[in-house]
Amino acid sequence: MPEIINIAGKKVRVGEIEEIHLKIARLPTYTTINLPVHIYRGKKDGPVLLLTGGLHGDELNGIEIIRRMINNGAIIPERGTVIAMPLVNAYGFLQNVRGVPDGKDINRSFPGSKNGSLAKLIAHTLMHQIIPLIDYGIDFHTGGASRANYPQIRCAFTVPENIVLARGFAPPMILNSPLIENSFRKAAYRKDKHILVYEAGESLRFSDIAIQEGINGTLRLMKYLKMISEAPAPNEETVIYLKSDWLRAKYAGMFSSYVELGQEIKHKEKIGHIAEPFGHEEFEIFATRNARVIGVNNAPVVHKGDALIHYAYEVKK
Repeated sequence: MPEIINIAGKKVRVGEIEEIHLKIARLPTYTTINLPVHIYRGKKDGPVLLLTGGLHGDELNGIEIIRRMINNGAIIPERGTVIAMPLVNAYGFLQNVRGVPDGKDINRSFPGSKNGSLAKLIAHTLMHQIIPLIDYGIDFHTGGASRANYPQIRCAFTVPENIVLARGFAPPMILNSPLIENSFRKAAYRKDKHILVYEAGESLRFSDIAIQEGINGTLRLMKYLKMISEAPAPNEETVIYLKSDWLRAKYAGMFSSYVELGQEIKHKEKIGHIAEPFGHEEFEIFATRNARVIGVNNAPVVHKGDALIHYAYEVKK
């Protein structure tokens, strides 16, 4: 752990707490949009952990996870440093949307560009101002477009250290998720930094279960990294899944699910139906394999091909 961390010319020493605002851009109204960065430095040597929320502006649970940890002081390490960015995408947050005003997704804009789109500018700022300082990270997300996720850590199993870190977080499930081109996770990995993705809940909606599991898991990872001495025990044993897939609508209509997040389902079990709105037809939906439900589409109106139920299978022994 360095004696001094320097962000945007601000020096933060061991044992200090600081809040720094990175300048990004401004709105057409000349309102400045800054990127708040909270730095919490322990008094003893240890790793640097990054916590990011709101990379997608409509995904609120991650913002609340970090906010609560800041509010109750749980984020302050005994050893090492926590860099917390509760709200990365202020533009999307203000408009209740996933991306930025130009419609681009920040999480598909890495490593970014100083002279590129707004999404690439934010990505460039993260990659040059923050990523060089860290060792590990947790990027908090929710399901999008009315899709809710069961609490899970996603990481690439091709990187052994990812699984070790995910086990330290000890979520209900760990899901194999290959590195996606132009994503925050892959750009950080290319700089030899390891970032886990925590997925839980759905966009524009708080989930107390998702939030509390995110807080507890973060504290467990901090304990595993020897940044703190105590952390909550897991509520259930972690299961590691090698594969996942979406069951998609074969018909358009109004979707009703019969399953809950985290539920085990059996092959050929009836798990929902799609009804056309005029009362003439109703199509039953059956599970295509033995699996566990990790995501559910809560939107009542669906089109043919829409994702309905996300399930995980093939448990890693």
